[in-house]
Amino acid sequence: MSNIEILQLRAGGVSLVLDCSGPALPSVLHWGADLGELTENALLELRRGAGAVQEGSGLDENRPIAIVPEYSAGWFGLPGLNGHRDGQDFSASFTLNSVAQTDTTVQIDASDSEAGLELRLTVELTDSGLVRSKADLTNTGETPYTVDGLYLALPVPTEATELLDMTGRHIGERHPQRHAFTQGAHIRDNRRGRTGADATLLLLAGTPGFGFRAGEIWAVHTAWSGNHRTYAERGMSGYGVIGGGELLLPGEGRLEPAGAYSTPWIYGSYGVGLDQVSHRFHDFLRARPNHPKTERPVVLNTWEAVYFDLDLDKLKALANAAAEVGAERFVLDDGWFRGRRDDHAGLGDWYVDEGIWPKGLHPLVDHVKGLGLQFGLWVEPEMVNPDSDLAREHPDWILATGNRMPPTARHQQGLNLGVPEAYDYILERLDSILSEYDIAYLKWDHNRDFVDGGNQHTGTAGIHEQTVAVYRLIDELKRRHPGLEIESCSSGGARVDLGILERTDRIWGSDSNDALERQTIQRYTQLLLPPELIGCHVGPPRAHTTGRTQTLSFRAITALFGHFGIEWDIASATPEERQELKGWVALHKELRPLLHTGTVVRADRGPEDVLVHGVVAQDGSRGVFSVVQVAQSVTSAVGRVRLPGLDPQRTYRISKVATPGPESRSTAWLADGGSVELNGATLASVGVLMPAQWPESAILLDVTAIG
Repeated sequence: MSNIEILQLRAGGVSLVLDCSGPALPSVLHWGADLGELTENALLELRRGAGAVQEGSGLDENRPIAIVPEYSAGWFGLPGLNGHRDGQDFSASFTLNSVAQTDTTVQIDASDSEAGLELRLTVELTDSGLVRSKADLTNTGETPYTVDGLYLALPVPTEATELLDMTGRHIGERHPQRHAFTQGAHIRDNRRGRTGADATLLLLAGTPGFGFRAGEIWAVHTAWSGNHRTYAERGMSGYGVIGGGELLLPGEGRLEPAGAYSTPWIYGSYGVGLDQVSHRFHDFLRARPNHPKTERPVVLNTWEAVYFDLDLDKLKALANAAAEVGAERFVLDDGWFRGRRDDHAGLGDWYVDEGIWPKGLHPLVDHVKGLGLQFGLWVEPEMVNPDSDLAREHPDWILATGNRMPPTARHQQGLNLGVPEAYDYILERLDSILSEYDIAYLKWDHNRDFVDGGNQHTGTAGIHEQTVAVYRLIDELKRRHPGLEIESCSSGGARVDLGILERTDRIWGSDSNDALERQTIQRYTQLLLPPELIGCHVGPPRAHTTGRTQTLSFRAITALFGHFGIEWDIASATPEERQELKGWVALHKELRPLLHTGTVVRADRGPEDVLVHGVVAQDGSRGVFSVVQVAQSVTSAVGRVRLPGLDPQRTYRISKVATPGPESRSTAWLADGGSVELNGATLASVGVLMPAQWPESAILLDVTAIG
């Protein structure tokens, strides 16, 4: 392998240097800040300077940590490949065979002839500076080989001494938690059969005290919608890694001779501050060919307006009110199909309920379309109620293990799409509905974790096949119905990952429309996703998930910074409320070209009483910021609020956005429509004085360049 050298990839202010000189698997010599274009000699010196320390009680020859770390190379942490051939070939040792490089991608082929395995690694550096990698493993032996796990890892330096990840629950997703990055492993395993409300979107390692605007950070994301693992680990040598992969249940990785297994993509993002880490993901997602190109329509979803009370006249009145306030998409939620009077029955029977809809959905669809709105429909294709014709006819299609049924959740079970007949049935039903009606949008829900998720036909675990089948199903429906948009909803925000977002057009941030809860949920969901991919709705005055009562202005300002929608029976709202809501919808439409293309920025503040976030145009010409009072301030004023992310050399006029709601308390410069003019450097370092508002209120600032 003497012709294989040290390779450098550069993009988006990031350098990735791979030692592909063999004979072992490639290792990462550097992942982080751009090093400039290094000469061949400089790359060789970099490798010399990165050599492993010889330990008195360690191995005589320490080898660097490979992208797929190997036990056979002396890595005592989590091996990249866990597997065996009926107990044998438990420790692979791959030899590099070939390397092919383009400007942005390296493809590595390696093999272990003794173990009968071939490995292909693909490593990319995207234009935005994301590193993403995946592995394909093939069994070249004559007997079955079982993969228990195949994980990819990226190194992090000793300076990264803190970890940040997220946890949560239903109606409380994406809450941050910090840890010291000490010796040992910090493992985030998920066995829920979906991404999980408690899953961490990113696992981040950084320098002490890193925040949104400061500190070096290395982050990883596992792009998989089923069981998965994301982890950080540091050994006694001081070397650390972050990585991830699919979490295979026993037997799911069994490879027959010539069989193959592919990992999901593992994404790595380096940056100075959480905002820069986040921007790399946002820029990557916005550059995808399948990223939504049209302006994100304002949605009215019927769930919190009518629940299961699907009266045609009531729905028409709601659609009329939606059109009146400026909505552009009307989504009929749960309850439209056979036997669905509550959540105890009907899932799986995907036929329009003739008892409620004697003429089908046509009268409602025609009315909605006649108002100039798109029509959307709620479905939950991966679930089945035991009380359904489908379950009674095909109980063997339920995801289950042995001769027992899993415990129900929300009175439902999982439908095993790994059974070809079950997959074909769901595909036919959804295709039929989409063919009969002019449906622009599916709200695709997934309301329970899978327990005992097995295939009754084979007696084996079924979560891997279920996840693959869901991907295939969505891809096929989109192929048959070009232009169809799909939302990933899962008990709210329990399926948020870049695997499902390869094929869907937005996610539902949370089932909680409480604006106070949403401030944290949206703040940390946006670490991974740009605002236009996150459903954010104005709920009713009293949140049905928390009982809190909040002003319309607070609810609307919170929803502005996402894919804006309404989740409220506005047909029964007062004329004054509808008029104010109409103003907020108009404001969102005015701002969404900026909100859905600009750079998301967040300020670091010591006090927990105020959150500051905004979106700045890519050319720095304008920004919109929200100053949110989440709790009562200890002081009578919150002090100066910094506005980050603006061009430091340009001068900006800062003024309060004229909003449709009642005015909050003000300061001298904000009073009577006033403004102040400062350059971007001053706004980022000094800021402007803001009043202490009532708790659960917000001020919206317009920051426009004037020079």
